[in-house]
Amino acid sequence: MNIETKTKHKRYDEAFKKSAVEHWLISGQSARQVAAELGINVQNLPKWKQKFKALPAGQVAGTLEALQAENRRLQKELHRVAQQRDILKKTLGIISEPSGTGLNG
Repeated sequence: MNIETKTKHKRYDEAFKKSAVEHWLISGQSARQVAAELGINVQNLPKWKQKFKALPAGQVAGTLEALQAENRRLQKELHRVAQQRDILKKTLGIISEPSGTGLNG
């Protein structure tokens, strides 16, 4: 018996299914796009959505607020890291410049 035929149907836990449906609803992307992004069958999303009754509005709104807060936090972190990178580039440029004093040779 071929092993591939036995493992043809993947099983996903409830948390993954809820997360996938939530991502689909919040992202505004098509089911096909989200399914491709997650590596799942496009038919799963509508089935899971029906199963979870499209998630309560409060849960989706709460998650959207959490995602927006995380996005703001990540933008601040990116800005801080970009500043650190720029400082390191400038420092490396200063250290790498040939000395005009003649002490190095």
